[in-house]
Amino acid sequence: MILWHPSVTPIERKPKSGKKIAGAPPLILCASFLLLILVGTCLLKLPIAVHEPITWIQSLFTATSAVTVTGLVVVDTGTQFTLFGQVVIALLIQCGGLGLMTFAIVTLIALGGKIGFLQRTVAREAFNQTDSSTLVSTAKSVLLFALVVELLGMLILSWHWHSELGWKTSLFHGFFYTISAFNNAGFALHADSLMPYVDDPIVNLTITGLFIVGGLGFSVWMDLRRNRCWSKLSVYSRMMITGTLLINVLALLVIYLIERDNPNTLAPLSESGKWLASWFQAVSPRTAGFNTLAIDQLEDATTSVMLVLMFIGGGSLSTASGIKVVTFMVLILSTYAYLKRDEQVYVFKREIAKETVSKALALTMISIVVTWFAIFALLLVEDAPMIDVIFETVSALGTVGLSRGLTAELSEVGELIIIFMMFMGRLGPLTLAYFLASPRRKKLRYTETKLAIG
Repeated sequence: MILWHPSVTPIERKPKSGKKIAGAPPLILCASFLLLILVGTCLLKLPIAVHEPITWIQSLFTATSAVTVTGLVVVDTGTQFTLFGQVVIALLIQCGGLGLMTFAIVTLIALGGKIGFLQRTVAREAFNQTDSSTLVSTAKSVLLFALVVELLGMLILSWHWHSELGWKTSLFHGFFYTISAFNNAGFALHADSLMPYVDDPIVNLTITGLFIVGGLGFSVWMDLRRNRCWSKLSVYSRMMITGTLLINVLALLVIYLIERDNPNTLAPLSESGKWLASWFQAVSPRTAGFNTLAIDQLEDATTSVMLVLMFIGGGSLSTASGIKVVTFMVLILSTYAYLKRDEQVYVFKREIAKETVSKALALTMISIVVTWFAIFALLLVEDAPMIDVIFETVSALGTVGLSRGLTAELSEVGELIIIFMMFMGRLGPLTLAYFLASPRRKKLRYTETKLAIG
């Protein structure tokens, strides 16, 4: 037993290792997600969770897909799992989407506890924030905002489906699809996702509204709440809103123009149905994972567009993954600045820090390298077309959940590769990279040299 003595001052205690402290946040985040996946795996393996027994690897795959809010499935969610199993999946999605630290902080506050330095550091890592003083209010706002939006989405979908499914079933479908959509998970209770509702405006607009709101990022919505004037919004919020609008509108037009005469996708639909389907497929690859058209029937050009959208993803402090919209915009702006021979990178009359540019470049490069290795490994173990393998891998890293049909045909080794990619995509390549390269300062600097590039 250690007794406190007045002569001992807590401030005098110093951490034994700066490297240990630096590595603690990503380590705790990894451990938290792994623990949640393990718990989910065990729950989904219970006889009460399934109609027919599934293997441990199938249970692990489903739990990982739910916690990482991906939506890739090796067994059909609607027919294989019981009501208990489906509720477990929904709760795993909610915990993984909103983040374990949100629930941990709010629970700690409710119990009257205090958040220490290490907990604040971990939470700051989870929320991707630089100011730890606002973490408590951020956690509360995130949870409240999510519950209000999900309740609204659930009411709309339940009301719309009650004449078709009855109130009892429609309420559960509304509950499940709302959680899945808001958290950008893409889990569906039908094997063909939302294809039966391809031209249903209520379903299309509600579902896309949910995952756009979730994918835009909580910090943007909080900023909009505080500052309702465009000029007063933070640079990040303005970049995120502008980037989201540009990407969504451009993707909508491109997909419509490519697919409008495709007899397997848009051609049989009415003009309004074509625009609804194009809109859904344009915004869903931004890590949502639902589809109203058969993905494997899309033109190759549309598939290439979807690959880019899946790789970009959504916003920071959101339910989406990918390299993130602002990361993509920083790379574009820095490239443009270099071509103009500008020494600084500017956006909205503000200079982007060089550290931010370096972070964006590092995150993108790590994502590309990891994706390539996963594609290479899958091509070695799977007998599948290369386009299907590439699509599956990028979908897993972006925690999107869209598939061209390869998921259910994966071998156990292939499933393990995709499990790793989903985990990597949700936790963030940059966070995992901290394990390999913890920050350190060098007192010695070498002479600068220039190299031939290009």
